[in-house]
Amino acid sequence: MRAKIILRAAAIIIFLHGIGHTMAVLTWKDDPDPKKMEVVRQMTENKFPFMGTSRSMGEYFEGFGIQGTLSLLLITLILWYVSDVRESNKNLNKKIILTVSLILLVWGIIELIYFFPFAASFSLISSLLGFYSLALLNKPGNVRGKDKQPSRN
Repeated sequence: MRAKIILRAAAIIIFLHGIGHTMAVLTWKDDPDPKKMEVVRQMTENKFPFMGTSRSMGEYFEGFGIQGTLSLLLITLILWYVSDVRESNKNLNKKIILTVSLILLVWGIIELIYFFPFAASFSLISSLLGFYSLALLNKPGNVRGKDKQPSRN
């Protein structure tokens, strides 16, 4: 199997993770459980001064959630872009893939500790796919030739 397909699969998995994350961010204040709604009320009603502004814990929570969504989108795009490995960019792509794979591994561990296994599975599977693609890049036939030089005509 080619590294390009593996990396694009990882990108799609992270994109799906981002969709799920976005849905959670958009609906975290809506829950039929009265105990959860009391916590939401406490998080959103009380504001505290911080760095020249006044924000609630709910606003911080929501803001971090939105930033998480953007981070997942960024990771998706990076994985997609580096999947087009050519001989001329192989070394740089390998460094980027290694970095993203390590970050996704840590991200998945954090999700296991602070969130839930389903979310962690997306990050951990994508991390493993990234590491697998690195192994594939060391095999012949997984890297496209050098970029074509533009003709002078």
